Parts: sequence; C-alpha cells; structure tokens
Amino acid sequence: MILKPNYVFAASGSQLKTEADNRDITGHPHDDKTRSYLCKVCHKRFTRKSDLTRHSTRHTGENEYSCTQCEKRFSSLSGLYSHMNIHACKYKCTECGRCFGDNSQLAVHRRSHSAEKLFECTVCSKRFTSSSNLVVHSRIHSGEKPYKCHVCEKAFNVSSHLHRHMRVHTGDKHYKCSLCNKSFNQSSILQQHKRHVHSNSRPYECPYCGKLFKTKTHLKSHVRIHTGAKPH
Repeated sequence: MILKPNYVFAASGSQLKTEADNRDITGHPHDDKTRSYLCKVCHKRFTRKSDLTRHSTRHTGENEYSCTQCEKRFSSLSGLYSHMNIHACKYKCTECGRCFGDNSQLAVHRRSHSAEKLFECTVCSKRFTSSSNLVVHSRIHSGEKPYKCHVCEKAFNVSSHLHRHMRVHTGDKHYKCSLCNKSFNQSSILQQHKRHVHSNSRPYECPYCGKLFKTKTHLKSHVRIHTGAKPH
C-alpha cells in the first residue's frame, strides 16, 4: 500500500503542505517561539543547537563519515547508517528491486510506480513525488542557492553539489579505479574512466560509415569528416 502524507491546509486554503514541510519551513510565528537556533546561511530554524550544528555541515561540505563499501561520505553518522541500509537492501522496492535508506524514502519512491505526484510547482505546474524535490526544483525559479562554499564563496542550490565542489579545495579523490589505481573525486568520473579506458565497448556508431566509437564526443568529431561541418 502506498503511504500518503498527512495534510494540513495553508492559510489560503488552496495550497497543501505536509507535516514534514512544517518542520522545515521557517517564518511561522509559532515556530519562532520554539525554534530559536537560526542557520545564518539559509535561515532555517531548529529547536536544538545540536540539530543546527549537524545541519551546518551541509553548508561547509564537511563529510567525515565514510562508507566502507562504496566510500561515499556523509556529514553525520545517521546519514551514514541510513546509507548503509541501501547496501543491506533493508528497504527494498518490490516493483523494481531498488533499495533505500529508510522506509520514508521507499514510500516516496513507490509513488513513481503509481505516477502519484502530489506536490505541484506553482510557477510551472511541474509535479513531484515529494515536498523536498519540489523545494529543490523551486530554486530554479527563485535563483536561491543556500549552500555556500566557505573557501571561495561559490553557492549551490543542492547540498550534494557543494560536497562535490569541496573536493576541488581539499584534493580528495575517494574513488579509485580497481584496474589501474587511478583516483577520482567523483563516482561518475570513475565510471566514465572505466568505460572509456578499460572497456572495449563502442556503443556509438557512425550513421555514414558504420565505424564505432566509445564516446559521443569522439563520434561527433568523426562525423565532421563526412559532413564537412566545422567545430563550434
């Protein structure tokens, strides 16, 4: 059975918010009385100082807890433990077999199979399966980038992008190739390296002569031989 969020109506009566939203969104008078700890970067409020401290690591990019199975890093132990559930497949989707960190993530994922998207953007009407995805999407319209690098002041609209950026300053390269021991600062770049360097797979075929290539870039460069097009 698909779990649905408990709804509370906003003052206007036309916009729906979940109870999870109310825990995150600031600016409500009754929240200000109990949430006295304010994040100076994104203005989110918390009831306990420890919650604010843990939240602040999202802005600084401090990820001190590392997964022993895939070397992905986290800013808190709770985040690491949740992630480890994915490897253990503790919360597994019976439809597609995908595993998640906790039951709430699994519940949100299940909506993708039922096409249930309860959260609608008021600007472009795009719909989402969770309020958190809608919040991230809304930053496209507002231009808000609450996650700031404390080294170079560059800002990002998603915390994971800040964490990835911080490796530029730290030089951390957690993702090591098992075939040549070359290291990378992003998992996606490691996977790209394996496909391009160590794999013999050539999935991109020239429509003119049938020659095969490992990457789209190499194919596009080759096609110019046939079309005479100049590189941009």
